[in-house]
Amino acid sequence: MSVVLSTAPLSASERADSWQDAVSRALVPLDVVLHEDASAAGTIVSRQVGFMRVTTVTAGPQTVTRSPRTIAKGGKETLALTLLHRGIAERSQDGRNAVVHPGQFSLSDSRRPFSESLRQAFSLTSFQFPRSALGVTDLELQAVTATSFGEDEALSALLAGHLKRLDRSAGSVPAAQADRLATVTCDLLACLIQERQGRMTPQEPAAVQAMLLRVKEYILRHLADPGLSLAAIASAHHMSLRYLHKLFESEGVTAARWIQQQRLECCRKELARPTSHAPTVAMVAQSWGFANSSHFSRVFRHAYGISPREYQAAARGRLG
Repeated sequence: MSVVLSTAPLSASERADSWQDAVSRALVPLDVVLHEDASAAGTIVSRQVGFMRVTTVTAGPQTVTRSPRTIAKGGKETLALTLLHRGIAERSQDGRNAVVHPGQFSLSDSRRPFSESLRQAFSLTSFQFPRSALGVTDLELQAVTATSFGEDEALSALLAGHLKRLDRSAGSVPAAQADRLATVTCDLLACLIQERQGRMTPQEPAAVQAMLLRVKEYILRHLADPGLSLAAIASAHHMSLRYLHKLFESEGVTAARWIQQQRLECCRKELARPTSHAPTVAMVAQSWGFANSSHFSRVFRHAYGISPREYQAAARGRLG
C-alpha cells in the first residue's frame, strides 16, 4: 500500500512547516530550508518492500540537513540509498562532497550528520533499510557515503538498473517476495562497497558476483511463473546452462534447488498470512509456480517437517 503526502492543498505560507514535518516522518528527522519565496507544492509517496522503505519525493529547491540536534530526536538508524530522477543534488557526509546527477545514486547513514542541497525542482527515490541488513564494516560504509554512483561501472550500473525496476514495481511486489527483493538490493550494495574497498576474493570476482545477483533478481521477479526453467534463465542472461550451474556453486546449492527454496518460503509466508478467507493449499502452490500440489506437499513437508495444510492450520490457530 502506498502512503501519499502532499502540500498542494495548503497555501504557500503554510507549506514550509508542513513540509518539514512530512519529510521527517517519511524519512528521518531533518531540518529543511526551502529556497523559494512562494514554496512549490511537494509530494511524498512511500511504499514498503519487505524490510525496506521506498519513498519518492518530488518538490521544489531546498536543503535538508541531518544535524546532531535532529539525530538526538531519534528515529530509526537507517541507511538511505537515494536515486535521483530529476535535478542536481549536492550531498555531504563524513568529510566528503558529491554532486549527483539524474540516473545516479548515493548513500547516507542516519547515525551521522549529513546534508543535501537541491537548488532546482527535483524528484528522487530513497530506499531505506536497517544498518544490520548490510554486511559491511563501519569503516567500509564510511568510505562510500556521499559518493556518486552511476552506470559507468558494471556493478553500479547493475544496482542502478535494479533500483529503477524496484521503484517502478514497489507498490505491487507480493508480500511473500518482498524481503527477498530487499535482500537482493542490500547484497548488490554490499558487493559494490566491497569492490570499492578491494575485498572481493579471487573466488568471487566482482563480475561473477554481480552476475549471480542479477540472476537471483531475475528469478525472484519470475518466481510465480510455472514456466520458469533453468534454460529460460540461462537464455535471458545469454549464458550456457553449464555457466549458470557454476554461478550457484558458491551458494552450496544447485540453481534448481535455490529456486525451489525461494518458492517454498513464499508459500510458507502465504499460508501463514492472516486473511478472512484462507487460500487452499493448491491455490498457494499454484500461485508460486508449483504445477503439482502433491509434489508441493511432499517437498514442503521435507523442508519444514509438517504438511502445508497442518502448517496453515497451526498458523491460523496462533493468530486466533
